[in-house]
Parts: sequence; C-alpha cells; structure tokens
Amino acid sequence: MNIILKQAFTLLIVSLVLFSCNSTQKNNTFELQEGDLLFQNTGTGEIDNAIKDVTATSFSKNYSHVGMAMKKDDQFYVVEAIPKKGVRQTPLTEFLDRNKNKNNKSQTTVARLDSDYKPYISKALVYGIDRIGTPYDDIFLWDDTSYYCSELVYKMFSSQDLPTDAIPFKTHPMTFNDSTGNPMPSWETYYKTRNQPIPEGIIGTNPNLMASSPHIKFVHDYETE
Repeated sequence: MNIILKQAFTLLIVSLVLFSCNSTQKNNTFELQEGDLLFQNTGTGEIDNAIKDVTATSFSKNYSHVGMAMKKDDQFYVVEAIPKKGVRQTPLTEFLDRNKNKNNKSQTTVARLDSDYKPYISKALVYGIDRIGTPYDDIFLWDDTSYYCSELVYKMFSSQDLPTDAIPFKTHPMTFNDSTGNPMPSWETYYKTRNQPIPEGIIGTNPNLMASSPHIKFVHDYETE
C-alpha cells in the first residue's frame, strides 16, 4: 500500500512540474500584434553602415530599417518603405527572411506602443496602405511625394492631427557628418551618384531615433528565438 501511495505521489509531483513548465512556456510565447513596430538591422553594406554610423543613439546603434505590423486575412504583413520597391505591404515571413545572422536568425526586434496609442493604430495603417506604390525616398527629404522607412512610420501618426508633443516619435535635423563634422565619404559618394546635394540639417527621423522613444517597449527579439 505504501509503495502504491509513493508511486501515486511521485506521479502527482511530476504532473505538477510538467503543468507548471507548460504554463510558463505558454505565458512566455510571443504573439505579434497589429501596430507593433519591427526594427531591423538590414546588413553590413556601405550605406547600411553609414546610416547606423550617423543615427546611432545611446539607446540603439544597430537599426537601419523600421516598419509596422498589420493583419489581413489572418496573416501578418509589414507596412514599410523599402529601397527599390517603395511603400508596400510585405508578408511577415518575407520581412523576417530578409537579413539573418550566422545562426539563421532574423535580425529583427519588435517594439509595442503604449496602450494610449492603440486608438490611433488603425488610422496609421490606413495612411500607410493608402500610400502603397509610392516611391522610396532615397534622398531622405521630408516631403510627401516619396517616403523613407521611418518617415512613413512617423507620418502614419502625425497625419492624424495629433499635437506635436503627443506624436510618439521625434524628428530632428539630420546629419551625414562624421565625428569631426565633415561629410562621411560614403555619403558624399551616395549623393554624388544621384546628382543631389547632401541634405545636411534637413528635418527628419531615423530608426534608431524611433527606437529611443519613451512611448514604446521592446517585447521580442527574433534573434533569440
């Protein structure tokens, strides 16, 4: 009888441990939400590195791209402005496959806006979707004839007539200079090939600046999955 009781007790303990582990695993499972921001390290190309070199903040140094998650027909997409393709809705799997580390993990991190901004997400996505097909702004000017990635995300909210201090992201004068105050050679070449002056001091934003917003919280890193 004692042996039977001991066996039953052991089975009970094992069951409780397994239940606890499964519950913890379930609670820790990440689920993407519409309106989440996907920050991406798009690679180590010359311009990718140039973007990161002139936009790094004390909070983040590695982001060169950002888009916003949307759900359509039970599938997730990312509304983004991307070089050569312009503004588009990209299937999430395609977005995550774009650039991976040596361990085949997507170099993408997810941030979630404060709950106060939930009422603005649907209109933000409408703004982005309405601009699908608009060209990519490879000159990085602050106008509405073309968009670069963080400009699009910023204007998805600023277009809603929010007070400036209520927009979740900031803008600032852009710089293309190195630490000595001189234009970086990569940027000089970049704009020379496009027959455009470097837009030093023009208002703008960038993924690293957005990542430092106090109105977002990072909730998942695909590199650690």
